[in-house]
Amino acid sequence: MSASNVRVRFAPSPTGPLHIGGVRTALYNYLFARQHGGKLIFRIEDTDSNRFVPGAEEYIIESFRWLGIDFDEGVTFGGDKGPYRQSERRHIYKKYVDQLLAEGKAYIAFDTPEQLNEKREQIPNFQYDATTRGMMTNSLTLDAAEVEARIARGDQYVVRFKIEPGEDVHVDDIIRGDVVINSSILDDKVLYKSADQLPTYHLANIVDDHLMEISHVIRGEEWLPSAPLHVLLYRAFGWADTMPRFAHLPLLLKPTGNGKLSKRDGDKLGFPVFPLEWHGEDGTVSAGYRESGYLPQAVVNFLALLGWNPGDDTELLSMDELIQKFDLSKCSKAGAKFDYVKGWWFNREYLLATPALKLAPSFVDLLAQHGITTTAERAAAVIDMMKTKNVEYVDAQSGQTKKRSVSFIADLWPLCDFCFTAPTTFNKEDKFVKKNWKDDSAAVMSEVARLLEGLDDFGVEAQKAVIDPWCEATGAKPWNAWRVALVGEGKGPDMYELSAFLGKEETLRRIQFAIDNL
Repeated sequence: MSASNVRVRFAPSPTGPLHIGGVRTALYNYLFARQHGGKLIFRIEDTDSNRFVPGAEEYIIESFRWLGIDFDEGVTFGGDKGPYRQSERRHIYKKYVDQLLAEGKAYIAFDTPEQLNEKREQIPNFQYDATTRGMMTNSLTLDAAEVEARIARGDQYVVRFKIEPGEDVHVDDIIRGDVVINSSILDDKVLYKSADQLPTYHLANIVDDHLMEISHVIRGEEWLPSAPLHVLLYRAFGWADTMPRFAHLPLLLKPTGNGKLSKRDGDKLGFPVFPLEWHGEDGTVSAGYRESGYLPQAVVNFLALLGWNPGDDTELLSMDELIQKFDLSKCSKAGAKFDYVKGWWFNREYLLATPALKLAPSFVDLLAQHGITTTAERAAAVIDMMKTKNVEYVDAQSGQTKKRSVSFIADLWPLCDFCFTAPTTFNKEDKFVKKNWKDDSAAVMSEVARLLEGLDDFGVEAQKAVIDPWCEATGAKPWNAWRVALVGEGKGPDMYELSAFLGKEETLRRIQFAIDNL
């Protein structure tokens, strides 16, 4: 497949935040385009003016910028096939509406909402099609003079596509093969509305894809029922030979139960369904993957494997590896369960693989929220000490307290507060403290302090060089009492690492405080 032939698009509507399912669709388009040396176009489909939400377009663009998904053409990106915002293309669409009307492939309908509702009450499962159009108020039942008169006096109307019944329509789908739907089940879809002088999605989508020379339409399964209509529209315009190939992706499904993944699922189980935090016009705030502490590489890797696999057991794949391995034909036909716990695992793996100094700014910000000011270097040192530990969490499904590996920077705070705040009191009834601060612990820790006080180099190896031989010679086991002194409870990293981080002065001060207060 040549580069010149591959042109794909992602075309969201600016009606609110970008759903994570839309992100996956964009990602698959991106991988396909990059693999074939093609182009990815960013188009805004804003023909539904009533649902426009200010800020949504900017939110979508920022989401992809964060994820590292780059576009080659489109809104804000330029290109020679614009404009790329549908509301700026209304003059283009009218030409094609008029063409269908002139060729008798579409007709004008004046039916009011009240008239349509009346028909729905009269006819069970009513749809506007070949069996009912003859009893409606349209240019097929009115004479030409009446049609012109209604338009002249400003009556609102729509233009409907005239679908002939009884034909098997074939959709060539890369994932699903030959999909056949009989035209008799299709209604005469509205293509254009005089009220706002804008086309509906169906017409605009076809015209734009044709004029922008889109070679492949990769979109969600929810659009599969519309695909036969789109095939018929391509044929009606005489564009069948240049019609793009279709690939309808499997849905993202609820983690539990049945049905499509929704924001409600995320709210209930405690995971985001939007890439970035979204502030609604009503004041509500919806969580985002970025603000929840996910790394963009982890989100990309996680999403890529929801509905597709590389053909082996490999799970950790960089963007370059995904581009190399991606194959639309290996996408599943069945929906993919949204395993948010697996998302935690992906983030943990990328957290472990990322240099601590690169993660440090996020941790510095987190510490600042707790009133602690520190340097990126010290923040990085704590990350390295604590990132392999476990953290407690409340399982949203069972309500039980469980443990999991550190997966987010935010997980670190309850594990490492002692790195920045010394114990001021000791809970002598704490199980760990009670068990490990014994009658001789004060004397043992006094000796540890004496040995450490003589060190000029307070690094890990220097501490080991004096403490380990003493332990071997005396049989002393100071580690848990040492932990009580420095931490105040049974958590934390290796004691040598912690002492080295705290430094000689703070370590000795904490040991003495424990001796005086336990």
